[in-house]
Amino acid sequence: MNLIIKLLISTIVVFVLSYFLPGVHVTSLTGALMVAVVLGLLNTFLKPIFVLLTIPVTLFTLGFFLLVINAVIILICDYLIAEFSVDGFLSALFFSILLSIIQSVLNKIFIEEK
Repeated sequence: MNLIIKLLISTIVVFVLSYFLPGVHVTSLTGALMVAVVLGLLNTFLKPIFVLLTIPVTLFTLGFFLLVINAVIILICDYLIAEFSVDGFLSALFFSILLSIIQSVLNKIFIEEK
């Protein structure tokens, strides 16, 4: 049940952010759902590989390089989904930061801890 709630939260946040951020475009609610699913899969399978490969850079930048990894994940999602587009790296960076913050807050509110 928590997975479905997280997916719905991600979908709504992606859809709403596409209206407020100038460089991010989602054509439909179905596109936002696909973005939420693909981002979940990329964060589960691809992001740990990126983090592992960039440990020295991440340590040198005191963890700020993880923001770059998040933006790259967003750009990969842009490449994979036709209904989703990001204009550039900075748009992807701001989108990933806002998405993470808003998801964290909403997950804390709506997901019950066991």
